[in-house]
Amino acid sequence: MGEAKDIVLRPIPAKDANELVKRVHYSGKVVQNSQLHIGVFYRGKLEGAMQFGPSLDKRKIQGLVSGTQWHEFIELNRMAFSDNLPRNSESRALSIAMKLLRKFAPQIKWVVTFADGTQCGDGTIYRAAGFVLTDIKNNNQLLRMPDGRVAHKIVFADGNYGATEDKKRYGKPAGLPEGSWLKSIGAEAILGFQLRYIYFIDPSYRARLTVPELPYSEIERRGAGMYKGQPRGRGETDSAPQSNEETGGASPTRPLLDSLTGGMPELIN
Repeated sequence: MGEAKDIVLRPIPAKDANELVKRVHYSGKVVQNSQLHIGVFYRGKLEGAMQFGPSLDKRKIQGLVSGTQWHEFIELNRMAFSDNLPRNSESRALSIAMKLLRKFAPQIKWVVTFADGTQCGDGTIYRAAGFVLTDIKNNNQLLRMPDGRVAHKIVFADGNYGATEDKKRYGKPAGLPEGSWLKSIGAEAILGFQLRYIYFIDPSYRARLTVPELPYSEIERRGAGMYKGQPRGRGETDSAPQSNEETGGASPTRPLLDSLTGGMPELIN
């Protein structure tokens, strides 16, 4: 196998990214409002994808960094890498993607993302790429549905028009409180942790953070170390391998997408 330096990044159509995410990502699902898709190629073949878009609760996320304008942040909401990619490809791809955003989308000042310990890992790849840890919390938002599928609780809330696939599949009646309805059909919360990370493309925005910046050691202290949905043993948090099995987890404007697809057809390093 080659090395991480051999990967190539370039923007790709949503269709190509969605197909890869459905095939490779542990959830098997795409985020419907993803608007920017960056492919990771190895030996000429698409082997990974990163999808960016607006946060589910954009106003709340915006407040994490004071003075942030509506268009100045973006969420990395899907990251899926096949096992055919070399070791450490994730952290290298993240580093390249941040450079790409800094150069071709200067309006984006920071990127937020979440590590899903309930099904995946605690964010080893984000720490390796220099993301700042800003939150560790028990995650009670992911549900194991009666048919064994996993769904996010927020998609069933009245007024939320996202994730129509899950809404149609389970047929929640309008106006019925989601809590009582979910209980009635036998949906159960998946236990685990969710960790929030932020990458500051503009370093000056780091001083504006409105929540505590947590040391990485806090993950182990709180017993939040997770790998593939299972708790890590003591001392394993930061020494865990950066395998492709752990990948998982400002609305970008049309000029952002156009500048990336037209201004840089390929970025190697």
